[in-house]
Amino acid sequence: MLLYASKLSFIVMAPKPQRIRHLVGTTWQSAMKKARTMSTETDTELSMKDGFSKYADYLNNLNDKRERVVKASRDITMNSKKVIFQVHRMSKQNKEEVLDKAVKDLAAVTDQYLSRLVKELQGTDFWKLRRAYSPGVQEYVEAATLCNFCKTGTLLTLDEMNATLLPLSDPSVEPLQINILDYILGLADLTGELMRLAIGRISEGELDFAEKICSFVREIYRNLTLIAPEMDDSSDMKQKMETMLQSVMKIENACFSVHVRGSEYIPLLGSADTSYPLLGMPDIE
Repeated sequence: MLLYASKLSFIVMAPKPQRIRHLVGTTWQSAMKKARTMSTETDTELSMKDGFSKYADYLNNLNDKRERVVKASRDITMNSKKVIFQVHRMSKQNKEEVLDKAVKDLAAVTDQYLSRLVKELQGTDFWKLRRAYSPGVQEYVEAATLCNFCKTGTLLTLDEMNATLLPLSDPSVEPLQINILDYILGLADLTGELMRLAIGRISEGELDFAEKICSFVREIYRNLTLIAPEMDDSSDMKQKMETMLQSVMKIENACFSVHVRGSEYIPLLGSADTSYPLLGMPDIE
């Protein structure tokens, strides 16, 4: 009797064939869904890894380029300073010779060092890496404008300077162009070199040249006082304007002293002429 009841219970509780097929189908669908989910997650992870790998490569390449640009900027700065020192060797006896050598040295800086910077910054990278090469470009502007003033007595404009860079660039990409901010900051530094040049010319008796420098520096300062307040990044310019004013005052004081106390200065300079109206003032008896 007990055995019969157990068999009957097993028959009653046994799952139906349809139930078995349903359970098997549900388990298979769950396994497939889980497999698809794992596959989707794996594809997403791979896509993210590829994306971050590209970003890492881009940043590494940009950092490597920044290091090369900094090195090129240092070379430009160092060799541009040599051009400026060459100009300061000028005297009445060797003026043409010294200036010709300074111009050749400046051309060498352009061909050897600035061209390397141009090749690194073709395209739009010169906007991203401006702070890395700006000091070298400012020093180059200072050297180029100083040479041009001593040769022609005029200011080398930004357009004229950028025109010399065009042959260094690949015409198929956007060429490196000196921007207006670096040009203005270079002009501000130029006034300090002109102040030293004016003092040296006065000591050698070239008072007319010193007067020309005085007028030129005052004109630069006058125009930059109108521009500086409108500049967005004016922290560097504010300091340079203060230094520029000091340079203007030193040149004016030196010229004024020679004019007012000419009887004391002129014999020492080897000239018999005691009338040097450097500042447009009447001769003082």
